[in-house]
Amino acid sequence: MSFMSAIVLIAVILCVTVLAMQSAENRKERRLTDEGERRQEIERERDEAQAELADLRERVKVLERIATDPARRTAEEIESLRDEQDR
Repeated sequence: MSFMSAIVLIAVILCVTVLAMQSAENRKERRLTDEGERRQEIERERDEAQAELADLRERVKVLERIATDPARRTAEEIESLRDEQDR
């Protein structure tokens, strides 16, 4: 093998090594980006679920109050809500 062939071979090996390192770094960055996006999606879904749970708890409270309160008091509250809507 001549001196020039050895230099060309070393240059090719260096290029392949640099490309492999860049490819590995790109895959790592892409994976981290995907994980970050997935984490944000999970947090958004959690926040939505918590908001929905709070709404459902409020509805259950209202239904419990309707079921346990006397009919007259419930009717008065309904009428007061209707009056507020008409304003």
